[in-house]
Formats: sequence, C-alpha cells, structure tokens
Amino acid sequence: MSFQRIDRRTFLRASGVAIGLPFLDVMLPASAAEAKAAKKQPPRMVLVGQGLGMYGPNFFPEQTGKDYAPSRYLKLLQAHRDQFTVFSGMSHRYAAGHFAEVGIFTGVAPEFIRDKDIKNGISLDQEAAAHVGGQTRYASLILGGGDVAWNRRGVRLPAESRATAVFKKLFIAGSPEEEARELQRVKDGQSILDDVGDQIKTLNRKVSTDDRQRLDLFLTSVREAEQKLQQDEHWSTSPKPKVNVPTPTVEFSGPQLIERSRQWYEIVHLALQTDSTRVISLWIGSQERPEIMGVNIGHHDASHHGQDPAKLEQLALIEEAEIKVLGEFIEKLKVTTEGDHTLLDQTAVFYASNLGNSSSHDNNNLPILLAGGGFKHQGHLGFDRKKNLLLSNLYVRMLHHMGIEAKSFGASTGVVSEV
Repeated sequence: MSFQRIDRRTFLRASGVAIGLPFLDVMLPASAAEAKAAKKQPPRMVLVGQGLGMYGPNFFPEQTGKDYAPSRYLKLLQAHRDQFTVFSGMSHRYAAGHFAEVGIFTGVAPEFIRDKDIKNGISLDQEAAAHVGGQTRYASLILGGGDVAWNRRGVRLPAESRATAVFKKLFIAGSPEEEARELQRVKDGQSILDDVGDQIKTLNRKVSTDDRQRLDLFLTSVREAEQKLQQDEHWSTSPKPKVNVPTPTVEFSGPQLIERSRQWYEIVHLALQTDSTRVISLWIGSQERPEIMGVNIGHHDASHHGQDPAKLEQLALIEEAEIKVLGEFIEKLKVTTEGDHTLLDQTAVFYASNLGNSSSHDNNNLPILLAGGGFKHQGHLGFDRKKNLLLSNLYVRMLHHMGIEAKSFGASTGVVSEV
C-alpha cells in the first residue's frame, strides 16, 4: 500500500493546542537527493595559530597552482595535497612586532593594532560561534593560550591552557553532587540576571541619553549572559558523550612541544567528532628548546636566526615536526566518517602565524594553510608578496563555509573566491 508523504512539521491541532508528531516513515524524503540533503552534516571551523612564524623558503612552494613542486615542509603533507591550499602574499598589513598576535584572527584595520594601542574587534571563531554556537554543548572552545580570541566589544577571551581540564569538561561526568551544584549555579545566575534586568529598566527612566547608550551596551552583555545560561541549563541535564580513549593525566610543558600539540589535536578531534562544539581556536607553540632529535637551542632563538645557516637548520627541524603533527591531525579528520562524508570534508582547518619573518618581527607574507572544509583547493594560491592581499578577505570566505552570509569581516575589502 502506498502512502501520501506528509511533512515532518505536521501538527495535531485541537482546542488551541498544537502537538508535534514524532518522526514517522512517511516523513522520509521522497528522493535520494532529498535524503542526502537531510543527512548533510554541519560545517565546523578550527583555527590553529602559533607565534613564531614559518621560515618562508621552506614553507612556500616556488610555483603556484595545483602542480607545484612541494617545499621542504609541504613534502610532509603530500598525502593530503588535494585537500589543502597554501596561500602566499597575504597578511593584515600590521606593523612589525609580536604585538600583532592580538589581530591574527580579528583582522581589523592596521591603525587599530599598534604597540600599546589596541582597539580590537571580534575574532573569526567568535563570529562563527555567535551564529552556530547555540546548537552544541559549547559555543566554541578557546584552547592552548595566546591573546587571539576576542568578543564583539573587543574584549579578550581567555584560553583553556590545561588539556586535562578540557578533556574532563568535555567527556567526564561529575558526581551527582557536582552536577547538582552546577545546575544550581546556572539557576542562581539566571535569578541574579533577572534582578539586574529589572533594576536597569528602572534606572533607564532616570538617566540621560548618553547614559542610556552605556546602559544599552551593558544590557547587551546581560542578554548574552542570559542566552549562555539558558544554553548551560539545557546541557547541564544532558549526558556528556563517551569516548573510547584513555583520560589524559599528563600536562605537557614547553619543551614537550610536539607531545603537547598532539594532545591538543586529539582533544580537538574528539570535540568535533562528538559534536560537542563546531568552532575551535587553538594556539600552540613554545619559545623553549623542544625535545626534538637534533635540536639543541630554543625555538625562539632558532626563529630569530639572522640567516645563520646553523640556526636555520635547527629551526627547520622544529617546524618540520610541527607540520608533521598537523598532518597527523588532518589524517584523523580524513579517516573519520560522517554519513557519506568525512570530518575533514566538513571542517575548515586554518593554520597560520602572525609573523611572516620572525627574525625581523615582520608581519607580512604570513604562512597560511587552509585544509578540508569542502573548499575548491588550489594547491598554492599566490598574491602580491609586496602589497599583500588582506587576509580578512579569506575570513569572509570561511564564514560562508559555515553558512554565514557575511559581506565583510575585519578590514576586508572583498572575498577570496578562488577556493
């Protein structure tokens, strides 16, 4: 017997009451194309940054396009070369100096990122989280360290620096007493915000126009906090996902650069796989001497090489190890399937540094790699290395990948449509 297909949004209505039906077989899409669309997995975004740059001649290929000969570092990613694009000739055009770290993911105009004079905007991860973050337990994860995550009012958001604590937050259920305390914390917070809201409304009738604008800014913060608390209340009563990996018990330090990075990447992979969040920023790296075979000086010392051949070789050993562990992360995403796709297909992995040449603290021609995400990858996409294309133009494209119809971001002047 054939049945007429009904829409899954069909309600039973009586006496002013509407009851939503459960999902029934007759609500299944009529065609294979519709079924495939219904199973489409959500897009994700991972921003990975590190503060000591990449040595350009070892990172950038000499040729552009898909048929480039891989550079020394990109040889380590050959297995994935069809699934990433390397960009040269891009930056935010900031003045030289380490202080530009704060603008790496915000991309605001150069006049707003100056030494001891920072007027920042929202970072790319937080812009994405503002649109899609309410669908997961955590709107975003800010991991590792750095000063790279900023809210819409240009206030820096702190990073979670302890991997063991992040793993526990994501996957370890608390005791009944701990869960009860967490739920009470949420309820107390909501009660406090209700009281504040009432007081502000009363106060608003007694102040000047300028003060009302200041209060409106404050109320915007209150509303954001209320939304976060509502989300917390929902997830505080939902069980955490279970993962079949050992709970990490070791916090790796600066010298254990590669082990620490590998641990963070493992947590990022698990967070995406369990859909605990869809937006992650990760700041990695260390200035200390890493425990890498053949390396006997600090990472910071090697990065400030002054073209000394011995230091350049030390730096290459460190950066090769960093690229190798990035490749391991890409491989993890590549072999994790979601329906007809892989997690790499759904995840835009952006890897960059705020320094192009760390030896001179130059912030131009940044090392940039974008992997996965279903982009039209171009191998090596090269722009003018003297008059760089604004990196924010690529950020607009990455927001489009997240389903966000952004026309601009930061100081962007357009969109990178090549990928």
